[in-house]
Formats: sequence, structure tokens, C-alpha cells
Amino acid sequence: MRDVNFNKTKSVAQPDIFWQDEILQVMYWMRGEGFARAISVSDLRRFLDADPESLSANIAVLCTNGLLEPDAADRYRLTQSGVREGGRRFADEFDGMLRQGHYECDDPDCDCHGPDATPCVAAGSSHKH
Repeated sequence: MRDVNFNKTKSVAQPDIFWQDEILQVMYWMRGEGFARAISVSDLRRFLDADPESLSANIAVLCTNGLLEPDAADRYRLTQSGVREGGRRFADEFDGMLRQGHYECDDPDCDCHGPDATPCVAAGSSHKH
């Protein structure tokens, strides 16, 4: 039987653009959740299975491209362009999870959100689905 290592670092198999995309998404998410505006390589490693050298090299590319900028003490933050690009990539990645389900609406008191999930009584009205 072949020995399989499931803890293999992904950075060996993934191109740089993959890691740049992941870095922007994680930084956008952390910023949006209020966890941190400036992030270090070790902060990113909590969420990304990549070696520090790969993350540092990709952070440098993102800085060169104007999406990140250095902050104090080896930390980096999203620029305005980085916020827009990180948000776009985050939305693209999680689009299916962020949209409302079929027959669900924006009204938290509507029957379509209940445990029995009946069709929305506001269907056909100005009620958005």
C-alpha cells in the first residue's frame, strides 16, 4: 500500500496567482470581520497552507501591483485598489454561499425562514427574492 501524505504544503502544487488570490481574499475577509487591518505572514499562515517564503514573495508582487502596502513591523494592509479587488475575488469565490436560497427573502420574520420553510407568502409582491 502506498503511503499518502495529506499534510503536504499546497504551495508546491499551486501557481503564484492562486496564492495572490487567496491572500487578497483572506485579508479582505479579516478586514471585513474586524480581525485586523494589517496582517503579517504568520497571520496568513493560520488560514493558508503555504510556506512563509511563498507568501512573502506573493505579498511582494501584490505590493508592486498596488494592491497591498507595507505597514509597521512586517505587516501589510490592503490599499483601496486591494479592497476592491479582494472584495471582488471574495464575492466571486463565495457567490453561491452568499446568495439567498430559493423562496427566501430579506424579511427575517417571513415564513420562508422558519423551520418548516413554507414558500414565501410575499411572492409576487414587491418582496425581493
